[in-house]
Amino acid sequence: MKEYTVAVVGATGAVGRMMISVLEERNFPVKELRLFASPKSKGVRIPFKGEEIEVEVLEETKSFKGIDIALFSAGGAKSLEYAPLFAKDGAVVIDNSSAWRMDPEVPLVVPEVNPHAVKYFKKKGIIANPNCSTIQMVVVLKPIHDVARIKRVVVATYQSVSGAGQKAINELIEQVKAWCSGEPLPSAKNLPQTIAFNCIPHIDVFLPNGYTKEEMKMVEETKKILEDPNIRVTATTVRVPVFYGHAEAINIETEKKISAEEAREILKKAPGVIVIDEPEKKLYPLQIDVAGRDEVFVGRIREDVSCETGLNMWVVADNLRKGAATNAVQIAELLIKNYL
Repeated sequence: MKEYTVAVVGATGAVGRMMISVLEERNFPVKELRLFASPKSKGVRIPFKGEEIEVEVLEETKSFKGIDIALFSAGGAKSLEYAPLFAKDGAVVIDNSSAWRMDPEVPLVVPEVNPHAVKYFKKKGIIANPNCSTIQMVVVLKPIHDVARIKRVVVATYQSVSGAGQKAINELIEQVKAWCSGEPLPSAKNLPQTIAFNCIPHIDVFLPNGYTKEEMKMVEETKKILEDPNIRVTATTVRVPVFYGHAEAINIETEKKISAEEAREILKKAPGVIVIDEPEKKLYPLQIDVAGRDEVFVGRIREDVSCETGLNMWVVADNLRKGAATNAVQIAELLIKNYL
């Protein structure tokens, strides 16, 4: 099997480190792994396949020649600046930020949903990884959409602090420790409000229409990935005091009526989906159980009593894995299988 030189940009962050782990777990054919991060990470060494690889400073690197695939998790600003440079030097960039997602010349890919879109990477040399919450939702929506045509989606998310990075994880830990010790809770620094024992209906910035940027990502990305601009989507995204894993309460309205049992059978056959739906036995997906898994889990599938062609479901996935790192590596696997 041919091997490839792979770069991880933003290698010392939570998603970057997970990308490195997933490359190793999935035995991706890596000839050489190069790691890039900001100057504050200079000299950091990260283990990979029994070796320790030293992190390079992105801003100090003059050439990116020789890199075949670059997995980016360094934020939108760095991606806008450096992704075209990697692509110019011959790499295919798979970017985890929102910088390129709605660019009409950049494919937005979830391998279980629209693998054919990968071929459009040739336009700019960049493939966009969708928002974590969008990824797990469309993996479940696509098989139902293929059978019954979804007209409308209403989603409320319950997103873990890991979605906001390591500093947000540490903030939740510090606040919980303070509460358990009877001390005043430390003020919020990395999240907009206190997160311990609280839910915050505020992820990313608020836009003039009253939605947050996170909510509008779900609206627009869903249409692009499913290749259907007529689907109406509305979202409320909420940060919850959970370390890993995002949960979503999803309501859909379809053109053709399907029963809850039919939906269950469709999803049991869907790639990347695991159905856990025996509420009478207290069996349904939980964030604490799916952490560390790559699949998307769905349960609480039931017909909407307020809408003749409506369905409700509860969808949970590990946001650092399927919601980010694993999806990016799966895209890279499609690349080397079919296009490189």
